[in-house]
Amino acid sequence: MHKPGTVFMAFLALAAAATMPGTAAAALESVQVERVSGQQLKIRWQGAASANVYMAERPDAPIGMAMLVSANDSDGEHLLAADTSSHPYVMVRDNRTGAVRRVAERVLPLEAGSNFRDLGGYPAAGGKHVRWGLIYRSAGQPLLNAHDLGLIGKLGLGNLVDLRSAEERRLAPTRIEGVAYNAIGYSFGNIRAAQTPAMGSVYGNFPTLMAPHLKLIFNRMLGDGTPLAFNCSAGQDRTGFVAAMILTALGVPQNVIIEDYHLTTKVRQPQFEMPRIDPAQAANDPVAMMFASYQRPERATPTPLMDAQGKSFLSFALEAAAARHGSIDAYLEIEAGLTPARRRALQDRYLE
Repeated sequence: MHKPGTVFMAFLALAAAATMPGTAAAALESVQVERVSGQQLKIRWQGAASANVYMAERPDAPIGMAMLVSANDSDGEHLLAADTSSHPYVMVRDNRTGAVRRVAERVLPLEAGSNFRDLGGYPAAGGKHVRWGLIYRSAGQPLLNAHDLGLIGKLGLGNLVDLRSAEERRLAPTRIEGVAYNAIGYSFGNIRAAQTPAMGSVYGNFPTLMAPHLKLIFNRMLGDGTPLAFNCSAGQDRTGFVAAMILTALGVPQNVIIEDYHLTTKVRQPQFEMPRIDPAQAANDPVAMMFASYQRPERATPTPLMDAQGKSFLSFALEAAAARHGSIDAYLEIEAGLTPARRRALQDRYLE
């Protein structure tokens, strides 16, 4: 089901990595991966007096097929040689309990891309974790270079689901090729109409606007099981809501979902999300003019995704989804076609 992944980047992977099936109860308190240079990765862990560290190129590789890179390590960290053209999956084994945890860097090291990251490793239903290397979220990909396309090409993507409007897809077509491309036509005006009085109303409209996309994504995820990526322009608003619904379906706690959502502010690279737009040439195109305004220097730095009272924008969408049918679970079943049986099948496939 998995295909080899060979991409690596500088970012701290979240602590709760998957405990592999068939091992003893985990004694490891955390396993973290941090890029400390373009050629080196630091792996840290707690809770094991002695550990073996392994590296594999496949997200589903059993420990018996992984390369031992550090044996009987007792200081809780290991420096691993790994340049940014590779994406190793790290396994740390507690030598006392036999517990094994798998982790990888979350964000891909694209040179001209933004916010392309793996949703693996998060704690989920039944004490399991989301599998690495199967679900990716991203911003738009109109400026990817040859290096980036090579890295993405090694992920084995089977489907790319574009959440953007027809106008955005026209302004900034993806450069990812050789992957089944999925989109549902709608006008950007459907988003603009909801921009009064505040961003909360925009997010409150997402359960309606994104319902067809969610149904499409769950159908693809329950299809051949190949890795899937989905994106909007910044990879934060519509993508944030869709990611939240996927993680909810997998049983990820809501506080973890919110943390993943706000990670966007740290990892976005807005300069790569839309080709440069000349306002003079776009004077008669209101959508192009809006994106041109986002390219002004004073708007180059992503801002926190919360209102003046500190409430996460995503919360407005979650509340609206729950309000539609009494709960988010009911929303997913009625609006996205995720029946209890399909949800169990989804968890069987995407959790370990």
